[in-house]
Amino acid sequence: MIISHMGEPAGRVSAFGWIATALVVYHVLIIGNLVAMAGFFIPEQVHGAISLAAALSIIFLTVPALGGRGVSRDAGAPLRRPTPLDLALIACAWVSLGYIVVFHQKVLDYSMFGFLDTQGLVLALLLCLPLVEAVRRATGVTLPILVTTLALATVFQNVLPGVLYGRGYAPDRLLYSAYVGESGIFGLPLNVAANIIIVFVVFGALMEAGGAGKWFLRLALALTGGSRGGPAKAAVVSSALFGSISGSPSANVATTGVFTIPLMKQIGYRASFAGAVEAVASTGGQILPPVMGAIAFVMAEWIRVPYSQIALAAFVPAVLYFLIVFVSVHLQAHRDGIEPLTRADLPKLWPVCREGWFYLVPMVALMILLFVKAYPPGMAGVLAIPFVIGASFFSRDRAHWLTPRNIARACERAVRGWVAIAAITAFVGIMIGAVELSGVGVKISTFILDLSGGHLLLTLLLVGLASFVLGMGLDSIPVYVTLATLMAPALIQLGVPDMAAHLYVVYWGLASFFTPPLCIAVYVAIAISGGRMWQTGWEAMKLGIAAFIIPFAFVLNPGLLLKGSAVEIAWAIATALVGAVLVACGVRGFALAPLGAVRRIIIGVGGLLLIGPGVYPPLAGIALAAAAVAPWPAGLRKRSA
Repeated sequence: MIISHMGEPAGRVSAFGWIATALVVYHVLIIGNLVAMAGFFIPEQVHGAISLAAALSIIFLTVPALGGRGVSRDAGAPLRRPTPLDLALIACAWVSLGYIVVFHQKVLDYSMFGFLDTQGLVLALLLCLPLVEAVRRATGVTLPILVTTLALATVFQNVLPGVLYGRGYAPDRLLYSAYVGESGIFGLPLNVAANIIIVFVVFGALMEAGGAGKWFLRLALALTGGSRGGPAKAAVVSSALFGSISGSPSANVATTGVFTIPLMKQIGYRASFAGAVEAVASTGGQILPPVMGAIAFVMAEWIRVPYSQIALAAFVPAVLYFLIVFVSVHLQAHRDGIEPLTRADLPKLWPVCREGWFYLVPMVALMILLFVKAYPPGMAGVLAIPFVIGASFFSRDRAHWLTPRNIARACERAVRGWVAIAAITAFVGIMIGAVELSGVGVKISTFILDLSGGHLLLTLLLVGLASFVLGMGLDSIPVYVTLATLMAPALIQLGVPDMAAHLYVVYWGLASFFTPPLCIAVYVAIAISGGRMWQTGWEAMKLGIAAFIIPFAFVLNPGLLLKGSAVEIAWAIATALVGAVLVACGVRGFALAPLGAVRRIIIGVGGLLLIGPGVYPPLAGIALAAAAVAPWPAGLRKRSA
């Protein structure tokens, strides 16, 4: 079986592996309140400084200044021999962050006085310079250019035209905002990375090391493999599940795509379609509860609502997203004449359940801790980790037992995946502080509302397009933070509820991962599939059309976010589910039989109306769909005769 070696731990534990394990243990002790219970108090800013110092050091020791491709997630990958530049950057970061740790009271004095003296300005610069370089090495130039541009715009506002014009602020005021401001480097995003995200990255790495990745794919194959396009449906399910806890669509494509894409090609899907399925499913994992690629945790802190409310509200839109992908895969299999796999080629459901039922225990425990016990996300993650470790010992394959060595290897993979997130979240704090200082976010919102004349649909379209453009080339968390800062306020100002506005920009921002030209997830997928970029990107756009239409639906129809009476919610969900199937039929050009152009348009429009708000648009959608489907029985009888 092509998935037989997926997720199996291998290799000895390096020295870095044990260091990474120590870093994970430190965070678990802090987040689990064990340090506080022992009578020690570590201020939030000090904890953030320790986390950031470790993250920056690891980035400089693993990614070269030139020719790097981000932080390698492979456990056992050797550390580089540091260059003088690497050592200088590490030293700068440690001096600046070490000052916060050792002289935290003096940093609090800076906050109280409202300005930095010469020493404070030097310390702020010593942190900003390595932070910019670390993010560039880890992610590329897009995010550094965006943040640097907004920071410079804050300084030179008084000479900028139009909506960007303002009073302008001196560089020392900007450095104060970045170094000690509440919305700066040590603001909300880094706090979430150091107190929540790291726990869930470790949770996911331990699940993978314990063999859960292979088992989830085998389970998905056992459930769907016997139907047309079964392996592609299994890819959708498994990529969605692991995309939710990976934190990065492109990283998830690289992890699961090496197994799912060849399997899809093997049964007859074109390379472009196979790559598109993986790219869209992995991207969708970022909006799939309960973890949502860590976006939900940042959002909960941002709009100050319980995490459980966001996860529940996001559930129905995520189901609609994956329903369209799932049905599209099924229809394409019919259209291409792809036959189901024989049962002899598939794992049997009951044996698969017996060999891995215990992998569900940590997931169920996590959901109980989050939704029933209402623990804070970080604490829930810490308490769920022992369930992962304990469950692994039920595996028949001893290589998947989470012994200290395997835990260390998993921690190394987790830390390698987390350090870029820590650096990015610290860096976007500079942007948040600059935007708050300059008022650019409010000005952009006002500009969009003036341009749209205050019309909701036009405002939604303008914000969506701007969110798509701003999301290009960024990873999921910086996409959300950027759009929450610059785009969501326009919708909120127009009366859209906070949660709906933030979910709206998330969907549009994530669409850039699979939509040309800067479709990062597609680029990773074609490296595996061998397909062409534009063909794969076009297929991905059609598969991922939900990312463009579902956000309009849940803003206009609050029932899809579980807001309203029981009848309103039930009606919204029922009509939207039918509408999602019809949209997939219209996009793929196939239902019970191939669709002509006119019937395809009618069914697609009917599906859109069914997803729409109120009573009359869905009823009109039902009428359109019925008119398009009515001639089929006679046509099918005539064809069979």
